[in-house]
Amino acid sequence: MLYSRAFLIMALANFFTMSSISTFFLFPLFITRHGGNKADIGIMMAAFTIASIVSRPWISEMIDRLGRKKCYTLACLVLSFLPLVYLLFKGDLSAFYVPLLVVRFIHGIGMALAFTAVMTYIADIIPKNRLNEGLGMFGVTALVALAIGPIIAETVIRLFGFQIFFVMPGILSLIGLLLHLPLAESYIDANPRRSSPSFFSMLTDKRRILIVVLAFLFGFGLSSVFGFLTPYAEEKQLTFISLFFITYSTGAVAMRFFGGRLADKVGERRIVPHAFIITSSGIGMLVFLSGDLILIASGLICGSGHGLLYPCLNAIALRNEPQEIRGKIMGIFTGSIDSGFFLGSILLGYIGNWFGYPVLFLAAGLILFLGFGVSRIQANSGQAIPHVSS
Repeated sequence: MLYSRAFLIMALANFFTMSSISTFFLFPLFITRHGGNKADIGIMMAAFTIASIVSRPWISEMIDRLGRKKCYTLACLVLSFLPLVYLLFKGDLSAFYVPLLVVRFIHGIGMALAFTAVMTYIADIIPKNRLNEGLGMFGVTALVALAIGPIIAETVIRLFGFQIFFVMPGILSLIGLLLHLPLAESYIDANPRRSSPSFFSMLTDKRRILIVVLAFLFGFGLSSVFGFLTPYAEEKQLTFISLFFITYSTGAVAMRFFGGRLADKVGERRIVPHAFIITSSGIGMLVFLSGDLILIASGLICGSGHGLLYPCLNAIALRNEPQEIRGKIMGIFTGSIDSGFFLGSILLGYIGNWFGYPVLFLAAGLILFLGFGVSRIQANSGQAIPHVSS
């Protein structure tokens, strides 16, 4: 049974946890109001992302050894109480720069632990023949949360200021914590003393190079729209930038409802190349951005590609892998996306400064299109993406 009690409760808990994390999309406002500049914003936001990347080997081992639920509980505790620490930072940014960097780093570790643990938990309880559908539908809660969190945060900041703002994400994560506590552990290692392959040995295993490359390219492409679309649209004097993100979420959620079973039926190796084409085409459209019509069309196409691509890549990473190493597998997958996002943010930023936004989005679309070529080359060479038929 796919939609079990544990699935539904964990999905609801994930909604609140991801809403908590997404409220910090507005954290740059806190930095600027305390005297920070664009460089300070970049450093503080990068500290969060770097922490999530470098901690992946450690937290992946924790998830396999200690259990998925225990690690998710620990992450929810961090995400519930750490936001309150931000209340201690007052005055000019220079007065608390280093302590704030430390808090941002710990916050990034908490996010990485929460996301990796919950996705591994869900992978354990989803029926094998509905893996794509299950991962996709579970991801709907995160997609909705990523839209809801910033809306709530903006309203709270406008009405009550940052003191209440930092309390709010703690409350959201606390709800996620309380919701999942009654659930049983999804996997308990019966022989915790046995030797297990290390994170880095699995990362460099030839069987997993494909998913590492494809996930990296996916993250690289995402960095363009989530990092550079807003200033590009402002440069074009577009007033309703949120149209892109609304249609993006709509396309992604719709594809989760209608595309999940298709992928389980025909196999990921047939879906992934086309999903890369769809997503890269949506990003490439932004080269010609001139009005709301292209903004809406690009958002819908990009979101639809995302709605297909993420659960398919996630299923590729997990399918046929034993439970005792799924935490590491999920860490490799999510860490590869984060690494692509981080590197993409840096490289595309330089491209944008040198050649302008249209060239930036053209480069992002072309690099993402490499995913089509990689998946097709691997398939034709006999190293096809694995699939278990339903």
